[in-house]
Amino acid sequence: MANNEALTEKTLILVKPDAIQRGLVGRILERFETKGLKLVGLKMMTLDEAVLREHYAHIADKPFFPGVAKFMQSTPVIAMCFEGLEVVETVRRITGITKAREAEAGSIRGDFAMSVSCNVIHASDSVKTAEKEVKRFFKSDDLHVYDKSEYMHVYGEDERSV
Repeated sequence: MANNEALTEKTLILVKPDAIQRGLVGRILERFETKGLKLVGLKMMTLDEAVLREHYAHIADKPFFPGVAKFMQSTPVIAMCFEGLEVVETVRRITGITKAREAEAGSIRGDFAMSVSCNVIHASDSVKTAEKEVKRFFKSDDLHVYDKSEYMHVYGEDERSV
């Protein structure tokens, strides 16, 4: 791979309405920044029906979908895109499992949530899904390319130049 190509994996995170209402945005963002991940996109947005149907296509025909849509439209959400080496897997570990009351202590859901639906955060579940989700929520000019000087202290030399 070319220099830093390994560091270009991206993932989507949505800070959900329950986290917005509870004032957890800064604390959630801090978890990813403290880990050393590179924030390349950040915006607050209101989700429309079309985006919700696309994003939740796997449950759009389920009887509980209208409740999910109503919840996700109850306030704006914060969309974030992070970049880093194996970032999708790393973010999933930081986020914790979907059933928040069973999520490991120290994870975002383990520390801040009790519910399956009100679990404060969405994170892409695979590299393939992340590629689609990032494009769904961010235009290419919404994402920023810049040198993160601290990478020399976050990744080993061999990881920076794989």
